[in-house]
Amino acid sequence: MKLSQDIVVIDGIDKEILRDLMQDARKPILEIARKIGISGAAIHQRLRKLESSGLIAGSKFVINPKKLGYATMAFIGIYLDKAMRNPEAVKQLREIPEVLECHYTTGNWSILIKILCKDNEHLMNVLNHKVQSIEGVSRTETFISLNQQIDRQITL
Repeated sequence: MKLSQDIVVIDGIDKEILRDLMQDARKPILEIARKIGISGAAIHQRLRKLESSGLIAGSKFVINPKKLGYATMAFIGIYLDKAMRNPEAVKQLREIPEVLECHYTTGNWSILIKILCKDNEHLMNVLNHKVQSIEGVSRTETFISLNQQIDRQITL
């Protein structure tokens, strides 16, 4: 049930289904159905409704980047010389595979990006030859993540 155009209201059963699937997206639907006490078909119907409402934005496998040799996570604040350069800068950032996230922000930076590199040398190369070479980037400020302490979704 929708309250407004953007807010979706869910009941306790929806929350239980979502909590189980957020914990393990490959958990069998019938296992969840037995636990909750409703049919597997009812769960499928609820999931279709939640997907069509836009609450469920998709599902994905999560790769452990350290197993592929990527050990350096960094956040980079990007200063643009003109705000109007933002769309073109984002377009060029999208072409850099190490960029995982890109946010238009308030405050001193125009853009904040999250990047993943193999090591500090790789990070320096990405900064010097890819990010800082984008037209309009006047300077950057880099913060290396030493260890991610929290990784979660919104609590239901």
